[in-house]
Amino acid sequence: MRTTAVWRSVAAMAALAAVSGCTVQVTGTAPGKAPARTSPAPSRAPDDAKPSAKSSAEPTKPAEPPAPAPEVLWSRGDRGKDVRELQARLRQVLWLFEGPTGTYDTPTVTAVKGFQGKRGLPQTGKTDSVTWQRLLKMTREPGKWELYASGGQPAAKPDPRCMTGRVLCVSKTSRTLRWMIDGRTVSTMDVRFGSQYTPTREGVFSVYFKSRHHVSTLYDSPMPYAMFFSGGQAVHYSSDFAATGYYGASHGCVNVRDEGKIAALFSQVRNGDKVVVYW
Repeated sequence: MRTTAVWRSVAAMAALAAVSGCTVQVTGTAPGKAPARTSPAPSRAPDDAKPSAKSSAEPTKPAEPPAPAPEVLWSRGDRGKDVRELQARLRQVLWLFEGPTGTYDTPTVTAVKGFQGKRGLPQTGKTDSVTWQRLLKMTREPGKWELYASGGQPAAKPDPRCMTGRVLCVSKTSRTLRWMIDGRTVSTMDVRFGSQYTPTREGVFSVYFKSRHHVSTLYDSPMPYAMFFSGGQAVHYSSDFAATGYYGASHGCVNVRDEGKIAALFSQVRNGDKVVVYW
């Protein structure tokens, strides 16, 4: 009877252990059995438990490479037609006031920096592809005389009448003067002419009078290095042409913008040398 009660007690303890999550071993009341011990069952980690460092490590994404810098198209010291067009377009948006020269000089660097800063671009002073595209959207293609507002255009082919003797060969098409001797060009310079109200006459003439420090009696304006070839019309230096380029005009004379070149020309030309003005 006593044995039956003991085993009932053991069964009750086993049931209680199963409920509480422990394992049970029988006590020494039963012959040949070891004493009963309890040990905690392994518990599960709570949902918010931190996983181990090894298991929590996620694959590291490689850093994205920085975006490449825009390509630099032109910068200080560059020369050519593209630079001349850049300068003409900068003039259209009033960032450059000097006439295009075809040389990426200090005024051009300053103008590009101003244009870039106004539009939130890096102010490098170099014309990169982003700066150029922004400028293209804001401007139109420059005309020929916008590109050569201060001269520098290629000289036209000489008129056949210029190919013999000593000749001041003046082209209205290219706005240039060639000083030629026996078909050979000695020097070339930019020139401008009279307006539609005071046009420069065309044809073949000859130098009949030279005046180094001449002043116009009609317009009371200086005409340095004047070489008269037709009435009051002469080839001479013009400070206004040097300052404003083709945005002005003469009163019929052939203006030269480079004082050094016309000074040299004045010393070589003689009275009686031919002057040819043509299209």
